Amino acid sequence: MEAAAGGAEPAGGCAAAPEEPVVSLADVLAENEELEKEARAVLGGSDHERCSYSQGAVKRQALYACSTCTPPGEEPAGICLACSYECHGTHKLFELYTKRNFRCDCGNSKFKNLQCKLFPEKGKVNSGNKYNHNFYGLYCVCKRPYPDPEDEIPDEMIQCIVCEDWFHGRHLGAVPPESGDFHEMVCQACMNCCAFLWVYTSQLAVPTVTKVTSLEDERIVLNVKETEEQNREIKKESGGDHQGKIKEEEQVEQYNEPSTSSGSKCPETVPKSDEPVCKLRELQTKQCLKKDTATFWPSNWRSKLCTCKDCLKMYSELDVQFLTDECDTVLAYENKGTSDQETDRRDPLMDTLNSMNRVQQVELICVATLPATTVCVKRSFSCLKHIKTYLSTMDQGCLTALATIFIEEELLSSLEKEPAWYDDVIARFASKKERLIDLHHMNKNTTT
Repeated sequence: MEAAAGGAEPAGGCAAAPEEPVVSLADVLAENEELEKEARAVLGGSDHERCSYSQGAVKRQALYACSTCTPPGEEPAGICLACSYECHGTHKLFELYTKRNFRCDCGNSKFKNLQCKLFPEKGKVNSGNKYNHNFYGLYCVCKRPYPDPEDEIPDEMIQCIVCEDWFHGRHLGAVPPESGDFHEMVCQACMNCCAFLWVYTSQLAVPTVTKVTSLEDERIVLNVKETEEQNREIKKESGGDHQGKIKEEEQVEQYNEPSTSSGSKCPETVPKSDEPVCKLRELQTKQCLKKDTATFWPSNWRSKLCTCKDCLKMYSELDVQFLTDECDTVLAYENKGTSDQETDRRDPLMDTLNSMNRVQQVELICVATLPATTVCVKRSFSCLKHIKTYLSTMDQGCLTALATIFIEEELLSSLEKEPAWYDDVIARFASKKERLIDLHHMNKNTTT
């Protein structure tokens, strides 16, 4: 209902209440399903039961930082997925998503009053690990937490594949393409360190619109129209070079053909080298545009980087050997995690559970976790843990709340006669920024 014109109050003297935002159950379930899908992808490739320390520096795994054990001012440390559950379950954790070539620190010398429960015999430090401000819950060049309670600008965070820091889209120097148009990003600082990547941008990178924010930026950022004109000139020059190469090759072929004139000898042909041609050197002969921005790359761009001996040596010196490894990508890790979890779920009980809706799953959980005798108490908790792992986004509080709803089925049925109660719950739920709120009802006529 709209308020009366001129700000007058409606009949009855009561001001019109603002309309409450409505969140449908379908929207909530769809959002929860998407979160579960993401969690399966990120966590599926990591072991949730065994500490990853015994595997050495894991190629890529989900990591966490414990603010309770290693607060700001202390040495940074990272823990694996299993240790985040078993050793730091009640602590304040920072989720670091995934990082490469990292060995679990849980319980080593950086943790003064904690010993790892899963793998106590650990070395004092892991010298091969790399740390940044992410391990203190800070991200981007602005070094702010995420989510940031003081930041009212809606923005997405994108991870750089080189330094593995997370950046706000507005702090990358260019407007990021649509999320489906690129798969990886290299930040401005890493592009300066790995300057050779600028040679590949015209061939491989996803085009972006340069973001000009000040007169200082205009010194180093070129206009988009100028960029397009330079690209046309580069194409023309590359076309001319290509024709020149064809003529040179024709001359070489004519020179290598046996001569029919008397007294002449066939010139000796130079054997071809087995050494691959350097793609980088070929591209360096063409003009490349260098800007002070981040760059965005498609899914298969790594396979097109040069792998000649000189380039591999350069990658090693810059400590970016992983750029030529397709299995290093986060997409490859997520696909492996999803595939591994699908394989693990090929169990009759899990397949049956997967085929059920949420209500049926909760009923099964409640039946499976209510022991008939004291002998099967231990087994029932084991079953609960197994099912909790399968429903990765359900923590203990969520399961407890759902179990309460199931147990109080009669009370819940009686509430169907009070539609105002549902409106109150929906209004409270929609007004909360966080999803982790207690949804409970207390009967005014009863005492607890």
